[in-house]
Amino acid sequence: MTRLGLWLDEREVGWLRRIDDERPGQRLTLGYLERWVAEPLTHPLATSLPLPPRGGPGEEIAGDAVLSFFDNLLPEGEARVSTFAALGLSSDDLWGALSLMGRDVAGALRVIDDEAQRDHGGRGAAPMQRHISRDELSERIRHRDTQPFAVWDGRVRGALPGRQDKLGVYVDRSDWSLVDGPQMASTHVLKPAPVEPALSDRPFNEFFCMRLAERVGLDVARVELHHVPEPVLLVQRFDRQRLKDGRVRRLHAIDACQALGVRAQEQRTVSSAELFGLLRHSPTPLVDSRALLRWLIFQRLIGNSEARAKDLAFHVDHGGLRVAAACDLACMPALGVREAHAIDMGGVSDALRIDEVAWVEFARRGGVAPRNLSLELRRMCELVRTQAEALGETLAQEVPRRVLDGILSCILPACERQVAMAASIPKTDVDSS
Repeated sequence: MTRLGLWLDEREVGWLRRIDDERPGQRLTLGYLERWVAEPLTHPLATSLPLPPRGGPGEEIAGDAVLSFFDNLLPEGEARVSTFAALGLSSDDLWGALSLMGRDVAGALRVIDDEAQRDHGGRGAAPMQRHISRDELSERIRHRDTQPFAVWDGRVRGALPGRQDKLGVYVDRSDWSLVDGPQMASTHVLKPAPVEPALSDRPFNEFFCMRLAERVGLDVARVELHHVPEPVLLVQRFDRQRLKDGRVRRLHAIDACQALGVRAQEQRTVSSAELFGLLRHSPTPLVDSRALLRWLIFQRLIGNSEARAKDLAFHVDHGGLRVAAACDLACMPALGVREAHAIDMGGVSDALRIDEVAWVEFARRGGVAPRNLSLELRRMCELVRTQAEALGETLAQEVPRRVLDGILSCILPACERQVAMAASIPKTDVDSS
């Protein structure tokens, strides 16, 4: 098989082709169907993979942007190695992984064998719903050393990106199920604690930070904390829309690495200027610029000086690109972790510190007016400081005290430093070029 069909939810939009049998994961080309390009509400898979001109020849797209886009759909790190191994694949066999895992990936995209898909009229097999009990989930969490968490009933259930163990589930009241078939997809993501003992508090940490972000005005995915009895975080997917009859519509979304054509595995720093530059594709640039600025500031205030561009998501449709709800917000220093592949905010910093000179450079690169940056930074510092302490009291029965103390010991000093620095930022406009 040298060609895979590309679908956005229930619409066929193009194909992916392998052009080097000896290195199946390294050379891919992308083509858009002529009828998709001609649609009034058409749009590309990503800004890095533009549509051809309407009525044009529609040549295939080749190069690093194609490889980067599809590689970013798949797990990273140890999650990638173990999941690929369960499929009998090497960790660099991108083509093999997409062939076996592509039916259910992030966003609206589905990567499917052309012939198999057409045999079912573009809709695949009959709907499937497989219940997961809390006891079974607990057992699978405890035995991840013998079987990858993404493999259930001998199949990989969803190709969710990132380095954490995750499982896409369909939630119906208190029931969790694995689903597949026409107009059926997972509505939530289950995230247990990582297998590393040092990261065992990650579900509590992320739960607190996501709730805090919501309190201070960020658009975030809804989260719930459950015990099976192991703690698991249940995250509502922003790339899914559940209809009244129970069916699920997939919404197209990409991460910043896909938008920029950057592989998450590359040792590559993404600049704030690149992120703000993406907003030229937004139909509401002022709204999205404010959302992006708040996301970046919040990451600083919870100690993530090296927040990952891959953790920033965008919705993509015919109107362009818009900042999506935030996910994966966690105070990494409280877990003893510093992230890799940082977003360059414009200066050298450690886990909890950035000086006003770096903020000025950040404003210049991102085209943010210094006055607006100063006001937003001061506002966010005050909100985060006040709400973090209040939320700690509210969640005292759900989040262990050691976790709360660890997070607050990072956040509160950071807020004190940053609010003082906000007053030092020059109020004159800067060159946004």
